[in-house]
Amino acid sequence: MKTFTRILAAIFLAAAALISCSDKLVPADQLPAAAHSFIQQYFPGIPISYVKKDAGLKTGFEVVLTDGTEIDFDGKGEWDSVDCRRSAVPEALVPAAIAGYVQTNFPGQMIVKIDKELYGYEIELGSGLDLKFDSSGKLIRIDD
Repeated sequence: MKTFTRILAAIFLAAAALISCSDKLVPADQLPAAAHSFIQQYFPGIPISYVKKDAGLKTGFEVVLTDGTEIDFDGKGEWDSVDCRRSAVPEALVPAAIAGYVQTNFPGQMIVKIDKELYGYEIELGSGLDLKFDSSGKLIRIDD
């Protein structure tokens, strides 16, 4: 019983150590070049507030701009999600089929968040409604 308890305690401590040191603030110059290019292209003139590097199982970066926009990048600097909170996601990031669906079915609503998923995309409208689309832009489901 003591051996089991010790093993369990060791596993718990190792997991806690891994979780506690997986995110750390890093200088913006540690971002991959692709991430810098993305920010300059889609958010010109908006400075980076801070960058967190996730060194857990899957390396990535979370960038927060001074206007509150959050952008998640993978380790190579490819965007994974963009959350503009109360303003619209740049139109060029939204596949045309998804933008058309939103414009037709939710006129006047803006897309404030977009996430790349294994199945396609998940977007959030300004109203808080979440829409899930497959990779071709076909609606899968609506979550409220």
